Amino acid sequence: MKNGPLFFLGLVSAVGLSWAGIVVGTHGQLGRLTSYYDNGESQAYPAGLPGLAAQGQDVYRSLGCASCHTEQVRRPDFGSDQARGWGDRQSVARDYIGQSPVQLGESRIGPDLANLGARKPSPPSADELMALLYSGKGAMPAYRFLFHTHRIYGQASAKALLPMNAAMRPAPGYEILPTERAELLVAYLQSLNQSYEYPEARPAPAAKAGQAKEAAK
Repeated sequence: MKNGPLFFLGLVSAVGLSWAGIVVGTHGQLGRLTSYYDNGESQAYPAGLPGLAAQGQDVYRSLGCASCHTEQVRRPDFGSDQARGWGDRQSVARDYIGQSPVQLGESRIGPDLANLGARKPSPPSADELMALLYSGKGAMPAYRFLFHTHRIYGQASAKALLPMNAAMRPAPGYEILPTERAELLVAYLQSLNQSYEYPEARPAPAAKAGQAKEAAK
């Protein structure tokens, strides 16, 4: 082919420009994002994960929780996340400043967790989360390796799991205690909160049926 080298050069240039526009351009735009300082509250948002929660994110990642859970609330016209109570607004890039890696998730076999720590009408307690991890529920498996059975000597531990169902009742004289990994994971889950409304995160109104049809054409 006479113009083979020229064609190859053009192909490489097209791919390179596309990559630069999408990857480098986007990184340049989002990489400059900083925390938003609220003068009224004298505080910067997002505040960042506390120490235990930051360690808990490592546990969350190591267990592969992002395979079944997301941490991103979609816009009203992209799904019913807000109707489910998963958040009052859509997630934006600023929500993830300082997180590395960001746990956006791969699928929603389980519910979205972006606002688990601010879930309405009330967020789940540490005891409820521990019970869920130990027993599992629905499609969520039990993570009993995050706990150990301990013989009670004297007084029972304040950290012992409450027997919320028959499956959680240990043998008489024993108690079920969470490991450090379980405590860190629960601290991370309780810290998840995207409720602060950034200027760019004001909820977008759901598209009307007529507008949606026009957009689909």
